[in-house]
Amino acid sequence: MIRTELCDWLGIQYPIIQAGMGPFGTNKLSIAAANAGVLGLVSSSGIASRDTHPGIYKHFVETGGASLDDDQKTVLKKIFRQSLEGTRDTRGIFGVNVLVSEEMKTWAELTVDTMIEARDQDPEMRERLRVLVTSAGDPLPWTAKVKQAGLLWMHVVPSVKGALRCQKAGVDAVIASGHEGGFHTAWEPVHTMTLLPAVVDALANSSTRVVGAGGFCDGKTLVAALVLGALGVQMGTRFLATQESDFHPLWKQGVVKAGDRGTLVARGFVGPARWLKTPVSLKHQENTLKMSPGVFLGRPDDYRTVPKELLDNEHEAMNAVYAGDESRALFAGGECAQRIGDLPTVAELVTRIVKEAEHSLGKLHAPLL
Repeated sequence: MIRTELCDWLGIQYPIIQAGMGPFGTNKLSIAAANAGVLGLVSSSGIASRDTHPGIYKHFVETGGASLDDDQKTVLKKIFRQSLEGTRDTRGIFGVNVLVSEEMKTWAELTVDTMIEARDQDPEMRERLRVLVTSAGDPLPWTAKVKQAGLLWMHVVPSVKGALRCQKAGVDAVIASGHEGGFHTAWEPVHTMTLLPAVVDALANSSTRVVGAGGFCDGKTLVAALVLGALGVQMGTRFLATQESDFHPLWKQGVVKAGDRGTLVARGFVGPARWLKTPVSLKHQENTLKMSPGVFLGRPDDYRTVPKELLDNEHEAMNAVYAGDESRALFAGGECAQRIGDLPTVAELVTRIVKEAEHSLGKLHAPLL
């Protein structure tokens, strides 16, 4: 059986993390993932969509077992409660992914504070809602709060510099995310084959654990991550395309149909993003080149410097997804979408990944010379 230190540390069966993806949320998906023996992550980004994407917010709230009449703190508490009850039979482990970019600061504080409060009020919640994954920002300002709460803390990084910043912040594990990943990507395109071993080497003499992300979608790529020195992998796009995924059917089918060279990079809310290649995303890429060229030049910008027209286009495209309007919608996805061709259940997917990884490791044991 495929088992690493990550499994013992998190309390999971297999060294796999289901990424917390937005904007639709992963309320149902994270339960299925935790029940399948991997770490299920609840995406919190939907909590910020009430005013800008009301349809997506409605979906986020209702798939979490909450009501539109609830305030946002109550919505989060009900999502955590649903996750706890939905994983009780398996004692599955789940956590929360929180974007900590400057644009999301208010929502990040609300989510983390609510998570800590929920854990403090319920011993079982404290036992199984144990992981916080932060991303898209600086971990250092969060050190005191996270450490005092006793959370297992992971942070997503796109560089060795970011990994060393995590070490300084006291993060327990870094998720080294290569440029192959879907939706939010780094300003500089460092891909997994370079990034992951570089981060492993940089943290070799520390207690900070390393997980790989970006391009991982099956047993072969899981084994590759382990060989490169990671303790496991985080998968987003592959879990998005499952039966239990909370994402719109059009989005799931988009991943399945992506095919060879099926993604591109353009502007995406808090910086560069990887989108499935469609007529809409190709036009968005052209607009990005004209209005936000820093995405392609490695020059960070923000809501104060990007033309409102481009930001409005992104919001309208997300609302179009919820409305089922494929002619106006944008769908994010990782490069590995071209290797995804079906919509299994999460349990079927995890079983397949583990079996393929075991088979691939068996072949590595054979003589290579």
